[in-house]
Amino acid sequence: MNVLMVVSECAPFIKTGGLADVAGALPSALATHDISCRTLMPAYPALKPLLAKGKEVAVLKDLPGGNARVVAVKAKGIDLLLLDQPDLYDREGGPYTSAQGKDWDDNHIRFAALAMAGTRISADGINGWRPEIAHAHDWQAALLPVYLKQLNITDVKSVLTIHNIAFQGRFGPHVLGALGLRQDWFHPEALEYYGDLGFLKAGLTMADQITTVSPTYAREILTPAFGAGLEGVLSARSHRLTGILNGIDLDVWNPATDDALQATYDARSLKRKAKTRAAIARRLGLSAKCDGPLFCVVSRLTEQKGLDILLEAVPHLVAKGGQLAVLGSGDPVLEQGFERAAKQFAGQVGTFIGYDEAFSHELQGGSDAILIPSRFEPCGLTQLYGLRYGTLPVVSQTGGLADTVVDANVAALNAGVATGFKVYDLTADGLRGTLDRVFDVYQSPKRWQSMQRAAMKNAFDWDASAQDYADVYKALHA
Repeated sequence: MNVLMVVSECAPFIKTGGLADVAGALPSALATHDISCRTLMPAYPALKPLLAKGKEVAVLKDLPGGNARVVAVKAKGIDLLLLDQPDLYDREGGPYTSAQGKDWDDNHIRFAALAMAGTRISADGINGWRPEIAHAHDWQAALLPVYLKQLNITDVKSVLTIHNIAFQGRFGPHVLGALGLRQDWFHPEALEYYGDLGFLKAGLTMADQITTVSPTYAREILTPAFGAGLEGVLSARSHRLTGILNGIDLDVWNPATDDALQATYDARSLKRKAKTRAAIARRLGLSAKCDGPLFCVVSRLTEQKGLDILLEAVPHLVAKGGQLAVLGSGDPVLEQGFERAAKQFAGQVGTFIGYDEAFSHELQGGSDAILIPSRFEPCGLTQLYGLRYGTLPVVSQTGGLADTVVDANVAALNAGVATGFKVYDLTADGLRGTLDRVFDVYQSPKRWQSMQRAAMKNAFDWDASAQDYADVYKALHA
């Protein structure tokens, strides 16, 4: 079976979040199920070297924003189809925002062009290769199912995956003409979303199958608390909604072979984590004499991630004898808050504002626990990395965090299956109470190492998830 993935980012080429990791890992996992994937994404400036190495395989005329060419190239094991439309994608800044952090004014054009390109490839194929499934990811590709319906392409089935329903792609109704969309579809049962064109909403109404990135999140988004206004649309199509948990690349995230670590290790040599912890301490100015647990944060610094709650709990964490290492960027208020904490608790709190992929590996390899007190979390990947590295996740009870972490309650500890700690009351007091449980277990090295080994044994790879996606694809063509 042939599947066309249509994405706005893909690791290791362009990454702003978990979508890129999924797009980078899923194709190779599907290959073991006799599924041939090609991944269509924009040719951003960082991909120019790949453009030069690739082969032009199509010229697409009259896309939103003008003409474009498609360049095929294989890199990092992924069969890429790069949409080369320089006026839209060859610009400084990120995939969605300028260097100043402001959304590009023409994002509706940029990502409608991506979706239409995917539709044209679905209709005509590339050098004899044509997909049976067109798989769109998030709002940036969500017009793909709409264009397939509009052009009456019925032999290619569409799948739309929601990675985070909070990001929806809303634009004024005046853009319909520029995007080549049917005006008579601008109503609440199709394209209209409270007077605007909703990219994600439109895709949800017309996709043949909808997936999201964990079973719990699939249930949560049917409710007003988590549905971000789309719970009604999803409830009406709940028979087409499936939650498939993300996996991780166990080769990329492997403490036994990770070059970013000062010392590699496995479940039998956990004491070797101490060498990487020492390197983290040197980099962030943390005291090397602390014998309490080192907690880390590797995250966008946003309220969604519950990091305002963590800031309130930092004094308690430090008073109990712990240390905190923070890597991330985002809300300026939170950035400033963690920088102040690093000054107030010098030697116990260290903050790196920005992102460094190698340092994220180092934090996973040298820390004792990773903090993820999210208000909502569709799947989450950092807790999966934590499990893989024996860095015990401290998580809220939501989305994929609920699906992947076994709380260290008495029964789970006695059975030897606990892999982390859950915050059931997501307040500063609730987090402080969970931190107390972490410290209690940490004081018993034997029990702590038992949890680490259980976590490492239960690392989530892509095998089961790839099978679930393969089942979805095959059911659409049954």
